[in-house]
Amino acid sequence: MIRIGIFFGGPSREREISFAGGKTAFEHLDKTLFQPVPIFIDGFGRFVLIEHKHMYAPDIRSFYTHPDRPNEHLYIESYPELKFQEIPTSVGRLIDPSTLPHFIDFALLAMHGPDCEDGGIQGLLEWYRIPYSGPGLLGSSIGIDKILQNKLLKTVTGQQKASVGVRYEDWKNNPERVFSTVKQQIGLPIVLKAPHQGSSIGVAIVKQDDFEAFSKGINQCFFTFSLSRETWDKLDATEKKQWANAQTELESGIGYPLYVDDIAVYRPNELLRVIERLFEIGNDSIELKSSDFEPIVLCESFVEGQEFSCGCLQLENGTHVALPPTEVIKVDEVFDFNSKYRSGGTRKRIPVATTLDNNRKIQETIVHVAESLGMSVCVRIDGFLTPAGKVVLHDPNTVPGMSPTSLIFKQMAEIGLNITQSLTYLIRQSLIARIRSAKNTVQLIELLQQLDQLKGEVDQKQKPVQSVVIEPNDEVFAHTRKWYSRLCAEGVVKPEVWLRKDAKTTVKLPVQWLFKDTINEVFNALETETDPLIIETRHQCSEITRRYAGDATFEPEFRTV
Repeated sequence: MIRIGIFFGGPSREREISFAGGKTAFEHLDKTLFQPVPIFIDGFGRFVLIEHKHMYAPDIRSFYTHPDRPNEHLYIESYPELKFQEIPTSVGRLIDPSTLPHFIDFALLAMHGPDCEDGGIQGLLEWYRIPYSGPGLLGSSIGIDKILQNKLLKTVTGQQKASVGVRYEDWKNNPERVFSTVKQQIGLPIVLKAPHQGSSIGVAIVKQDDFEAFSKGINQCFFTFSLSRETWDKLDATEKKQWANAQTELESGIGYPLYVDDIAVYRPNELLRVIERLFEIGNDSIELKSSDFEPIVLCESFVEGQEFSCGCLQLENGTHVALPPTEVIKVDEVFDFNSKYRSGGTRKRIPVATTLDNNRKIQETIVHVAESLGMSVCVRIDGFLTPAGKVVLHDPNTVPGMSPTSLIFKQMAEIGLNITQSLTYLIRQSLIARIRSAKNTVQLIELLQQLDQLKGEVDQKQKPVQSVVIEPNDEVFAHTRKWYSRLCAEGVVKPEVWLRKDAKTTVKLPVQWLFKDTINEVFNALETETDPLIIETRHQCSEITRRYAGDATFEPEFRTV
């Protein structure tokens, strides 16, 4: 068995998304090849060898908070006195990064945001000669800086997208002038982004010539908030408490610890006391600021077009190949954190509803960018296809989200890989990429050979088939997808899912259909011919499919009952 350290958490605002990805890896790793070792990085940046039972917790604060104040449901940073103390043994144990080689052979990164997608954790792992998943230092170093990404994308693709960075100091000194300048340089609508955040956190769109809307949006992206005495006095005691508690949420609030006019505040009750005191001594307004606020906000021109997301993989020889792009159809006006992760917030379509040539153009551009920016192994790049047929890219993601419904897994299913097989690809191809870096080469080659030997032995074994027949019901379908994924990870049997099409016919679902969101989507697939782009992509990725999924079958099988 190869020990796979699953790194999740971290100090960023995306820690809960990271936890969801860590759970996916923990549950879906091939247990015939790998031993999962969950390693939680807390808000102080400490490494915790976590007890396995906590991987089933609903969120981080359910298992990792102040041991004497669990009901406060705050992140650990709200208790700075705990930074240099041990943690309860029921949670896990702290380990020094230098000791990681005693516990793991490989690091599977499910971490997002600053320190996690900017080369920080990658550099630490390279220092201790621990191979890790995803692109190396070069590709990772630009993975979280949207301002730098825009410049590089312009250089690589020649795309023209007006943008300007607004410094916090300039905004506070003369906000009306900033708004006027941004309108002049970009026009309306204006897209506002926190440049070092992912998961659509810190995103706002200003469509009208409305200074108040712009102020609200840009402060949201700075992670600051201006509170007036007049606004505060209109709230009753319950509303004030609710508002202070809402700042706890890292996705939508400012987050603790925060600063109120340079006073450090760690918990909601402290915030209430500080606000009341400042207003009592005569302040007409006060400024709240995250301890990790963004010093610059990126303002971009609004791109009209079909929004898409496209994964890009590597073949063993190092060449890149793009997966089928997914069109993201927004139900809400702004594709923010809630619309992205709330059920029903978006609809997805693979590939983009456009011509074959346009879908090819998307893939070719994605491959060109991934190769040019040194983004090896696996990367997901988002963008727009304009009505004129131009491809405009933004936000390369070097650590794509890894929840079971993530776009990267849906796209890999289109070439025949389930989640377990996709994770095996990610680990093995990352080993190949790390070998190319010429660090610890002999040991990495030995680890790759060990993996190939293990996989060869497992592939030679005949697995009994375990089938299930389901009725056309969305709830049953969702439950069955989890059953299928669990059995794939256990590796003891070969699971098959048959859907009752009508009273006389059942149909065996190929893997790509098991990643549909609803039964209606499955029935639509039954009546629709496979898109030519998907057929082309399967051919281009056939090397990956054969190695990790064997003889994958993409066509449904019918059986009369």
